Amino acid sequence: MSMEFGWWATDPERGKHQILVRIHGGNVVWTRKFGHHTSWEAYGPPTDADWEKLLGEAARRVPRRLLSPKQYAEIEKSRARAR
Repeated sequence: MSMEFGWWATDPERGKHQILVRIHGGNVVWTRKFGHHTSWEAYGPPTDADWEKLLGEAARRVPRRLLSPKQYAEIEKSRARAR
């Protein structure tokens, strides 16, 4: 099952940008975009704060049954593999 998570972040050098994380089949793809009329670009490697934000966003979806506990565990495994 494919999952998408997105949020806004601020880079001290380039300013505010949107982060989008796509998870499909165990593959995690991080992208970002700086403006409405700009293209998505690869983002990485993600920091520990980025992973914490992703896990926080995923944890908020589990009680509402938008994400299963098994899918949440898969995201945690992806973080362990990335380290």
